[in-house]
Amino acid sequence: MPKASAKSKRTVSDSDSSDSGSDNVKPVKKSRPSETKDSCEVVNGEPTWKIGTQRFVKIRKFKSKTFVDIREYWTDDKGEQKPGKKGLCMNLEQWDMLTQIIPEVNQRL
Repeated sequence: MPKASAKSKRTVSDSDSSDSGSDNVKPVKKSRPSETKDSCEVVNGEPTWKIGTQRFVKIRKFKSKTFVDIREYWTDDKGEQKPGKKGLCMNLEQWDMLTQIIPEVNQRL
């Protein structure tokens, strides 16, 4: 006969038999801070939203065209944030296409 593991062995203590109802209490989940359009900061003239540690969404202009840049940043030796290789820069047409399919993507998650 196989031995019972240490995890399956349980002794009944006085607190287990109490009628306090504490056994039904679920731990409270921490909610993520909600990001709203109020969380926008203008950094170097570019509207910027922080979406994670060292990750940002920025609206940029380049050669008179507007882009949405979602990128991971890194900090150099001087403490300045620099854009990294990991990221995606979309023109407004691509951004519109992405925003249109977001409900379908969310539905399949």
